[in-house]
Amino acid sequence: MFAMETIRITISGGKGGIGKSLVAANLAFLSAQTKKTLLVDCDTECPNDHVVLDLKLIREKNLSQPIPKFDSSKCIQCGKCARACKQEAIVFIKDKNPAFIKDLCIGCMACKISCPVQAISEKKKEIGKIYKNKINNLHLLTGELKIGELASGEIVSKVRTYADEYTQKNKIKTILIDSAAGIGCPVIASIKNTDFVIAVTEPTPAAFYDLKRLLFLADNFNLKRGLVINKSTLNLDYTKKLKKFANKNNILILGEIPYDQEIVNSMVKQKLIVEINKKYKETFQKILNEIYKHL
Repeated sequence: MFAMETIRITISGGKGGIGKSLVAANLAFLSAQTKKTLLVDCDTECPNDHVVLDLKLIREKNLSQPIPKFDSSKCIQCGKCARACKQEAIVFIKDKNPAFIKDLCIGCMACKISCPVQAISEKKKEIGKIYKNKINNLHLLTGELKIGELASGEIVSKVRTYADEYTQKNKIKTILIDSAAGIGCPVIASIKNTDFVIAVTEPTPAAFYDLKRLLFLADNFNLKRGLVINKSTLNLDYTKKLKKFANKNNILILGEIPYDQEIVNSMVKQKLIVEINKKYKETFQKILNEIYKHL
């Protein structure tokens, strides 16, 4: 699918608000200084990499999923479609036509397959969009879930598939995937089939708890992973605890980013910290170099 030199890196972290987009955008910008780089925003419920990069989104593609269309004139009220639906999106009452709950449907179409009289066909439901833009060698793809839809894992998979096609077409060398928070379907779809997972955390009990769950997930997929401690000076004792945990469990520490008002100000002004501060450019470059060294 890819040339051997194409590298895929996912930035995740379990807890929300710990700096995944900060890390993803700055690493992508640095990577793009030497090679074509694609940043894929897979936080489809709240994508904001385009905000961090101060880029206007350009609509690229609508995303849809199949849902059943029922022909009541053919229905024999057997109930097989309801029994086949594991999402309980079809409600069946004896001697009545089945009722369909669209918001619960994930588009598996098991109902269509199970119907003995072909009373169920297929139609499409829009679940989101893909947007794009670029700055020189830095390309951005953003997935956005339609408000009210539940298929966040499916839309991430569709964005990843499109990113693969985009990579081949544009000869991308490095792909950085900015995932959603948590360890659910959207995160699984973001980290699978990648070469490295950057686990971003901060020195707080909640972040530490969520970090361990993310690392368990990465290990379950047998993925290489490393740790970035953001806001590391916020609680030095807890930062030491994170480092001790990492060393004990053979987790590579990629780097530390201190809690710094200059970083906060750069985010407010939509300026990447690596563009305006040489020290942080070196910090993020070291993180990239460590990842390349271990691939």
